[in-house]
Amino acid sequence: MQKIKLLLVDDDRELTALLSEYLTFEGVNVAIADNAEQALEILKAGHSFDIAVFDIMMPGMSGLELLQQLRPSISLPVIMLTGKGGDIDRILGLEMGADDYMAKPCNPRELIARIKAVLRRSNRSSPLIAGNSSIELMGVKLNPATREVTIEGALLELTSAEFNVLHQLMLTPGVVVSKGLLTQKVLHRELTAYDRSIDVHLSRVRQKLAQLRSGQELIKTVRGEGYLFILESPAANRDTADV
Repeated sequence: MQKIKLLLVDDDRELTALLSEYLTFEGVNVAIADNAEQALEILKAGHSFDIAVFDIMMPGMSGLELLQQLRPSISLPVIMLTGKGGDIDRILGLEMGADDYMAKPCNPRELIARIKAVLRRSNRSSPLIAGNSSIELMGVKLNPATREVTIEGALLELTSAEFNVLHQLMLTPGVVVSKGLLTQKVLHRELTAYDRSIDVHLSRVRQKLAQLRSGQELIKTVRGEGYLFILESPAANRDTADV
C-alpha cells in the first residue's frame, strides 16, 4: 500500500518530533517545515503531498495566512491545529478552505484518524457518499466520478468537505438533512455541542453557488432540523432561515 505523504508545518519542534515519530510508525512519510515561509518554499519546489497539517499560531506568517495563499490554486487537503479556545481561528480556517481542525495539544492517535478521514472523503477514486451517478438540479451539475461541480459550464471550486456537503444535499433534493447526519457523512465524526464545522462548510458552499447563480439561493436552513437543497416545488416552501 502506498504511503501517505504529509507536510507538517509547526514551529514547535518538540511537538513535530513527537508527531513525526508516531506518524512514521503508522506508515506516513512526514516532511517538516518550521514555519509558513519554509512550507511555501517546499511546495513551490514541486514536492507533492497527499495532505498537510498547519499550526495556526506561528512567528512570521501564520497558518491562516499560509492557507489563504494556497487556496484556491492548490487543492491539497489541510488540517489546522488551533490553540485552546481558538473558536474564531477554527471558523476562519474553515472559511478559508481548511478541511478539518484539531485543538492543541493534539493526541497523535486522533490526528492519524483525522488524516485518514480527510483523505477518505477527498479520494477521487473512491466516493464515500452513496450515489455515483452525475446529478443535475437547478442548473447545478455534480459529477462524483470527477468530483467536479459546474454551473452552466463554469467550474465551481470546492474543497473536499464542501463538495461532499453539496453532494449529500443534492442526493435528496427538497428533503431536510440533519446537521448530525451531515457531520457523520462528511466529517466522519459525531456532532458535538458548539461544533459549527458543518455550518461553516455549508455557508461557503452557499456563497460560492450564489456567485455563479446571480445571488439565487439553492440551499435553505430549516430551523431546528437541518438543511435542504431547494427545488422549484411546494416541498421547498417551508419555514426557513439563513445560517
